[in-house]
Amino acid sequence: KTPGQAASEAEHTLEAALARAALFQGKTLSYRPVAGGISNPNFRVTTAEDGKHYFVKIPGAGTEMFIDRAAAFDASRKAAAQGVGPRVYDDLYEDGIEINDFMSDRRSCTNTDFGQPGPRLAAIEAYRAFHAVAPLSLTKTVFDMIEEHDRQITELGGWRPPDYPWLMDQYRMARRALEASGLDLVPCFNDPMAGNFMIGSDGSIMLIDYEYASMNDRCYDFGIWFGEMFFSREIEMELLEAYFGSVSEQTYARVIVHKALADIKWAFWSYVQQRVSQLDFDFFKY
Repeated sequence: KTPGQAASEAEHTLEAALARAALFQGKTLSYRPVAGGISNPNFRVTTAEDGKHYFVKIPGAGTEMFIDRAAAFDASRKAAAQGVGPRVYDDLYEDGIEINDFMSDRRSCTNTDFGQPGPRLAAIEAYRAFHAVAPLSLTKTVFDMIEEHDRQITELGGWRPPDYPWLMDQYRMARRALEASGLDLVPCFNDPMAGNFMIGSDGSIMLIDYEYASMNDRCYDFGIWFGEMFFSREIEMELLEAYFGSVSEQTYARVIVHKALADIKWAFWSYVQQRVSQLDFDFFKY
């Protein structure tokens, strides 16, 4: 579509934003939706004059409840400076709308890609690069995330599963154990759905979508990714060895506990989304 052809609320919001962005002034624009996101409406915007493509993210309804847009920009900029994320433009920063270079020379990964050793090890290198960026402006552990969503479910009158009291007992037991052993806080990606890993023809991987990034325990990043990919124990141990150089049973146990905590966090997130999201997505099934 071209500006003036908007049919949905998201498209009207996009067109109004494009008209304000200095980056697009005097340019002939076209746009189309980018599928796959479950938090925000996303678009690919093209400038006719030079054929350049941009990724534009419109904040989804209710996402301000759990996404700090200023912190997301901070993480995105630091990832770009480290070479692990795409360039970020500041034009619509005040509106919470993020504009990145669209990585036409890369494709998003699938779970099938991570069935192969090459992409798995490339992802470990991407994690290593992001974990090494300067400290992020937001510290938000998985404990903070779970507590935040738990409060929001109450405020929204959301649904809880029948075993909710038991789950919370397990959460508190895990939290006591991890806090007693000490947290290893680093810049964490926190959102490893396969589509957020962009693979190039050279096999390298870059990361996109830093809106959930925060200072968090390093093992959470591995736990949530391993759980998302359904890796075997053997593969998980190989990946941890590739990252750390060696791996102990204690480290592996920390990752497994974080894997379970990630499941609680994202289940609670889905209960919040059930109440606030306007996207056509089955959050109960999720």
